[in-house]
Amino acid sequence: MVVQTRGRHKESPLKPLGAQPPPPRATGAPQPGASPRSGRGLPLKQPGRQLLCGAGAMRKGGTGRKGAKSEPQKPCRPLAQRVRELLGLGREGSLRGWRHGLQALIEEKGAFIVRADSKIWFTFILAAFAGVLHWCHITTLFENDRHFSHLSTLEREMAFRTEMGLYYSYFKTIVEAPSFWNGMWMIMNDKLTEYPLMINTLKRFNLYPEVVLASWYRIYTGVMDFIGLQTKTCWTVNRGEGLSPVESCEGLGDPASFYVAVIFLLNGVMMSLFFIYGTYLSGSRLGGLVTVLCYFFNHGECTRVMWTPPLRESFSYPFLVLQMLLLTYILRTPNINRGSLIALCVSNVFFMLPWQFAQFVLLTQIASLFAVYVVGYIDSLKLQKILCAHMASLALCFILMFGNSMLLTSYYAASLAVIWGMLELSPKLLKMSRREVSLWAIEGFAWLFGTVTLKYLTSLIFGVADDAHISNLLKSKFIGYKDFDTLMYTCAAEFDFMEKETPIRYTKTLLLPVVLVVFGVITRKAIKYIVWVLSQKDLCEREDHFNHGELVYHALQLLAYTVLGILIMRLKLFLTPHLCIMASLVCSKQLFGWLFGKIQPKTLVFAILAIMAIEGSANLQNQWNIMGEFSNLPQEELLEWIKSSTRQDAVFAGAMPTMASVKLSALRPIVNHPHYEDAGLRARTKIVYSMYSRKPAKEVKKELLKLGVNYYILEESWCIRRTKPGCSMPEIWDVEDPANAGKIPLCNLMSKDPRPYFNTVFQNSVYRILKVTRE
Repeated sequence: MVVQTRGRHKESPLKPLGAQPPPPRATGAPQPGASPRSGRGLPLKQPGRQLLCGAGAMRKGGTGRKGAKSEPQKPCRPLAQRVRELLGLGREGSLRGWRHGLQALIEEKGAFIVRADSKIWFTFILAAFAGVLHWCHITTLFENDRHFSHLSTLEREMAFRTEMGLYYSYFKTIVEAPSFWNGMWMIMNDKLTEYPLMINTLKRFNLYPEVVLASWYRIYTGVMDFIGLQTKTCWTVNRGEGLSPVESCEGLGDPASFYVAVIFLLNGVMMSLFFIYGTYLSGSRLGGLVTVLCYFFNHGECTRVMWTPPLRESFSYPFLVLQMLLLTYILRTPNINRGSLIALCVSNVFFMLPWQFAQFVLLTQIASLFAVYVVGYIDSLKLQKILCAHMASLALCFILMFGNSMLLTSYYAASLAVIWGMLELSPKLLKMSRREVSLWAIEGFAWLFGTVTLKYLTSLIFGVADDAHISNLLKSKFIGYKDFDTLMYTCAAEFDFMEKETPIRYTKTLLLPVVLVVFGVITRKAIKYIVWVLSQKDLCEREDHFNHGELVYHALQLLAYTVLGILIMRLKLFLTPHLCIMASLVCSKQLFGWLFGKIQPKTLVFAILAIMAIEGSANLQNQWNIMGEFSNLPQEELLEWIKSSTRQDAVFAGAMPTMASVKLSALRPIVNHPHYEDAGLRARTKIVYSMYSRKPAKEVKKELLKLGVNYYILEESWCIRRTKPGCSMPEIWDVEDPANAGKIPLCNLMSKDPRPYFNTVFQNSVYRILKVTRE
């Protein structure tokens, strides 16, 4: 046994757990007057007697030598020889002629294809290199921050905080189940997550990534065990500071290591897609280079996958990049083929299935496309085909999510239906109105009013209120609306307005100035086009001007992402990568062809990248300098006590992040959790969090008993923690429960003496476990 301290290097392990193509037509059938060397003209004279064959040998005219002339006589040849001649292989020099003909065909017809293929493969090679680079980058950052490879199984689970721990717990359930299908039954008939309810977590929590990864893990370990190959290496790690040693395992055979490795691999592929995306949009590989480098230079603003791998966006966002790339191709292509629409539909499904927020992003996409259609950059037929792909993907997700009503009652679904109806009525509207500005205004207002109305009606009909907090959250941004659920969101930094420092960071890396120039050029061209459209009376004359619809779409999508990012800071994870995509257009000849006639594109691009690299390299160095080591001894003590001192069916309540860890590591039933998108769960959480209100202890206990709670995990820091004014838990409760405002918070009273309604059974520097007394 090798015992090692928690360092960067480990000692030896403790134990290893057909046919040739036809010739070109130019060298094919016999031709009159051809050279004998080509094997196609008159036959060569041969000495001696020759056998005659065919009709010519029999038709010698009338009687005697002076009868009618016979047809030209041909020497009779073996069938095999004639076949060889027909293929161009028969006579002297014919093989050489066939070879020269084929060479000429390749030179004339295939040279362009060969050159194009070489360029495509070179682009793919560069894209693969960018993907590997990003994979290495985020893997290194994650390891540097957590020292993940040296953590024990329990420490790795504790490192998955809040939602991350909840999602990972279902991966763990399937992996540790006797069989894959048994694990599936367990997560679809779950009694641990919202005790005493039985819920289908696959329907509620967008868990398809965990299902897929768990199946891959079981297949991988099964195959490796069958072959007899080692999948993990285990070590004894000395943690120091009087702590007991722990066993730490490395390799893809460790479930947590496999889980994060696949996530990082997927996000490496995402960077390859970004390079291809930037290259295709700008028409230059320099555009792909600009996109990738802008992403790296602003990496901390683009993603948080290296800090929080299991979050839904880590699985979902790479497929949005693919979806937008496919959409760009569809907008740019005059004739849409079925394959591209199917690919768009599939990418939509892969984007929506892992993340409940995806529908709001797709809503902004549909709105942007509708605006592009209204102005006239795309026709109604193309938009209808795109809408069909969206509707098909929505229907598939509805089925795969076991009839999740939030999908059908979403603004996204309502918008699809309203736009489809408007497209059906658009020919009549065009006949009714000649003033296009008024028509555009009518169509825009009809879309907005119809979407909101239809969403309200469908929610009313289906009785769905799960996404009501989204509307309240938007109201809080504009009119200062406050309630308990809204404050639970807005008091968290990621749901607050965008930080004032964010645009400054964009400017320092030159990302924002470059995109503003690109956006300005697109806007100028779009306005010029709109003015031209309004001056035309013949609609047929417009066809030649529909050349930049994909650029206008990207500009409108940028505006939508900007609004989302300003309102909710977390959503800048859509804005910043799209800024990187827009920056690639600095290489576009469509936008800057006039400038490239005066200055070499490479000179301009590399000058911009050189300036970007000044601040960008400093940002990367700051990331690489982050060195940490995960440790949470108080929570480790809490979980160990729960596992050793409570019954398997003991029910727990407490703060949402802690509940995720209790379910994941202690496998105890809980009554609330961090997935806050369900109306019933929000009501449960409000009851649980009443411990931090000013309500009487008797009233709080009564409500907890209704939920079947045996133990309450009290965190004293939650009594006083305050992210900003008005955001401590007692202050939030003052908004919800003004009748008890001014009283001493219950959590302060429970910290001193919880009797007679609760008894303290465990306590450390952070946590206090209160047992609910039974009357």
